[in-house]
Amino acid sequence: MNKLKTFTPADLKMLQGMPFDMTGFQGLRGREEGYNERGDVITETTDGFPLNRMWDEFQKVIRVWNAQRDALTNLLTFNVTALVEGVRYPTEGNFQEATEFGVPTGIRLGPSFRMGYDFRWWDLAVRYTWMFLAEATQEQVSALNNEALEADNRLLFTKIMARVFSNVTNVADIDGESVNVYGFYNGDTQVPPKWKTTTFTSGHDHFLTSGATVVDSGDLDDMIVHMTHHGYTAQRGYRLVVMVNEQEADTIQDFSRANGDKFDFIPNPNYTGGGIILPANGGIIGAPAIANLPGLITIGTYGTASIVMEEYIPAGYMLGFATGGENNLGNPVGIRQHEKASLRGLKLVKGADNDYPLIDSYYLHGFGTGVRHRGAGVVMQIATDPTYDIPTDYVY
Repeated sequence: MNKLKTFTPADLKMLQGMPFDMTGFQGLRGREEGYNERGDVITETTDGFPLNRMWDEFQKVIRVWNAQRDALTNLLTFNVTALVEGVRYPTEGNFQEATEFGVPTGIRLGPSFRMGYDFRWWDLAVRYTWMFLAEATQEQVSALNNEALEADNRLLFTKIMARVFSNVTNVADIDGESVNVYGFYNGDTQVPPKWKTTTFTSGHDHFLTSGATVVDSGDLDDMIVHMTHHGYTAQRGYRLVVMVNEQEADTIQDFSRANGDKFDFIPNPNYTGGGIILPANGGIIGAPAIANLPGLITIGTYGTASIVMEEYIPAGYMLGFATGGENNLGNPVGIRQHEKASLRGLKLVKGADNDYPLIDSYYLHGFGTGVRHRGAGVVMQIATDPTYDIPTDYVY
């Protein structure tokens, strides 16, 4: 066996700049002596799948992931990269009687208000020890990546829900300037613009309480009106959606004009399996075609609103919003992406060793939220207390 040479500091100083003699070093191996050589690093899973190829696969999956969103998120939000927006609502312009020498008054936009979107970075580490990789299969490593994707989806969804359920206006520091980050109308000093014959003279509140412990049809009527009197109607290309917990859904399905309610609840045959409705007067009416909202449980309609049962809505609360479609600019909530395109969406960041990027890698996502269409959503709390309480699950 070759004997290892030892050197004093003086010996090492003398060797600087001289050809290095490897005599006596043939027996040195990284694994045996505690040093990691290239050949010592685990390069594939126990079932033979290369880790660097897995890195490439994960990057492809994340690109697809960033191109899509949860069904509910798509209907509630739109993408935005602006830090601050000056929003101006149009006013109603009227024709005037023409004169021989005069010119008409020009149409102009109403007063503007500045609004911003907050922005934060979020990260999640997935660290693989060499012992784990030496024993793990491809499926086990992929499962961790899938869990990271699920965590990203849950984070984005929770922050959007926290924005729409919060009646507090936040302030964001944007380039050293304090800018308001709004939710739905919350009774502050901002006066909504006039819509048709509805004129607002003071702040308006879209965070309501029912005054009772059980939902009734009047609660839904109030929610619908709170959106339509701002112009969010089907005639203008919006679809009204009211999302409820199963607790409220069970009651809403019994609403009927025969019981004094303003509208009948019309069940969705795709949800109930039913094909006809039997009104109290004995007539038989074929169930209307009800368009399902993609990825959501559309149980039926009440008036102009589609009723969706969603367990992410806390029991005792209902969320109403107007949607223009998936990722439509008319949707209430803006999701602020980074100004640089390369930093948008979920990112998988390399670990310290570029030759083996998967090891010690982590996931990074930067985004923020804010409501541009303050009248396009309303929250109803089913409670006797007149003071609205933010659900504990969605405190921003």
